[in-house]
Amino acid sequence: MALLQIAEPGMSAAPHQHRLAVGIDLGTTNSLVASIISGAVRVLEDETGRRLLPSVVQYPAPGVAPVVGVQALAAQDADPRNTLSSIKRLMGRSLADVGPLQDMPYVFADAAGGVGIRTAAGIKTPVEISAEILRSLRLRAETALGGALTGAVITVPAYFDDAQRQATKDAARLAGLNVLRLLNEPTAAAVAYGLDNGSEGLFAVYDLGGGTFDISVLRLTNGVFEVLATGGDAALGGDDFDLRIYRWLLDSAGLDDLPPPETRRLLTLARRAKEALSDADYTIIDAQAAQRDIRLRLTRATFDELTVELVQRSLARTRSTLRDAGLAAGELTGVILVGGSTRMPNVRSAVRDFFGRDALTNLDPDQVVGIGAAMQANVLAGNRGASDWLLLDVCPLSLGLETMGGLVEKIIPRNSTLPLARAQDFTTFKDGQTAMSVHVVQGERELVSDCRSLARFELRGIPPMVAGAARIRVSFQIDADGLLSVSAREQSTGVEAAIDVRPSYGLTDEAISAMLRDALQSGGVDAQVRALREAQVEARQLIDATETALAQDGSTLLSPHERDAIAHALYALANVVETGGPDSSGALRAAAESLNLATQDFAARRMNASVQRALAGRRLEDLAPSPAADPMRSAA
Repeated sequence: MALLQIAEPGMSAAPHQHRLAVGIDLGTTNSLVASIISGAVRVLEDETGRRLLPSVVQYPAPGVAPVVGVQALAAQDADPRNTLSSIKRLMGRSLADVGPLQDMPYVFADAAGGVGIRTAAGIKTPVEISAEILRSLRLRAETALGGALTGAVITVPAYFDDAQRQATKDAARLAGLNVLRLLNEPTAAAVAYGLDNGSEGLFAVYDLGGGTFDISVLRLTNGVFEVLATGGDAALGGDDFDLRIYRWLLDSAGLDDLPPPETRRLLTLARRAKEALSDADYTIIDAQAAQRDIRLRLTRATFDELTVELVQRSLARTRSTLRDAGLAAGELTGVILVGGSTRMPNVRSAVRDFFGRDALTNLDPDQVVGIGAAMQANVLAGNRGASDWLLLDVCPLSLGLETMGGLVEKIIPRNSTLPLARAQDFTTFKDGQTAMSVHVVQGERELVSDCRSLARFELRGIPPMVAGAARIRVSFQIDADGLLSVSAREQSTGVEAAIDVRPSYGLTDEAISAMLRDALQSGGVDAQVRALREAQVEARQLIDATETALAQDGSTLLSPHERDAIAHALYALANVVETGGPDSSGALRAAAESLNLATQDFAARRMNASVQRALAGRRLEDLAPSPAADPMRSAA
């Protein structure tokens, strides 16, 4: 008798039908890979039983295979130029962006518009370096699971912009991974806690990793994970706490800048001191630098003083994110700590004081993100019914288009739920216009110059019409990974152009977090500038329309005196447009109103002349509708 296979709805009916999918936490300091095995989440180990893979890659020599993980970490002090760590902070960045990271003991170079690092094996990009880490994790997973992977969910900071997300996806492809989804790290942590603990309610996820800080506010209800708001700082993490100790070491020992090997060694000692202070009140740092022996005592109180500004920066981002979600700290059900840097006592006490409660820490903060990613990978691979639970993530910054006057028309506001699609209709500015330039921008300010340019493309083939007659629909689509595509379509002809937004590098170190801060501080000024630009655009349109009308009918419908009066009003408006200052929006509107009054009779005469031309040679009875054709008459 054959055995009857029984399975739950949405589950595999046989073990060999189980698809091998993993969740990967690609971290600044450490990375890991996890999977669902026999219905339980397991963080996969290497051959020595280690779960965490140090995110470090060494390039020893030309033609020699790179070394990844523990062995590379051991070589870091001796070979700092060729042993690369904290690479996540360089993802999606340009060479011009590495100024704040000059304490890194590397030789930076330009690499196809992005940043590269010179090594013994040549110039390596963050994408290539991250691919080595991901490849090592893929091989670990294939060994542990006994086969090729169907795909992987890879986590990224919620505040990663489009370029940083695309760079992460490119690194995964280079490593031979099929990316099922990019998942925001705070959301992954909420998945792990929500499913493991059966929690429901409003939660804040405070995620302080090695290189980035994220804060997200989520609502968990009946298996739905809805992100209400997200914020953070792409330039704040455990590395910055290490740097504060490193600079304290230099100041205390009276040292200046050191050569790369000694810089790397002191940074390593700084990290060890930071970790020691999580369990002790003080630590002793013994070092050799500049041909001197250094022995210093660092207390937890001194460390807290050195880093208080960093902790306060994280709380400032937390405060603004709660404001975006429309919540007070006391309304939350709980707070989840994520990231190894949240083990620092000063961070935990600051979070407890801010929220008025102890945070949830019963899942390992180093592993919780990978656990949540593995759960999502299991669903996306088809091993579990996708209806069991639903993730609703958000985009961190507003997206829009440049309109006349250098203004931003926001199409997708920040904290909109992903995935999503939005469309808006635009029109032409000049008569006979047959092409339109579409400029996609990201940010919260009203002027294009204050936002970040993402992409440009052109729509050609628009039928020549009078200004304002064409209808161009511009559509934005953001997928579940947070990646953007934009298309423009002229409605009458169907002519279309589109672009996948793939910028070559990301925002500067401070830019992504500064965008929201600048928007809040400049709200009043931005509103005034927007009003001025709108008035200028309307004035130019009125000037163009008046000049066209004068050229066509001015000589036949106006007396010389009337024409001079209109010309005077036209000149007055043009003069305000060209010479008016930042407070000239009122003067613009007044001058425009004067021109409208001066042309009022002229406009009426043009209308009458147009009607007369249309009726010339036709009888009134020919124009009257028949009783059957007149709906009002037939209804009566």
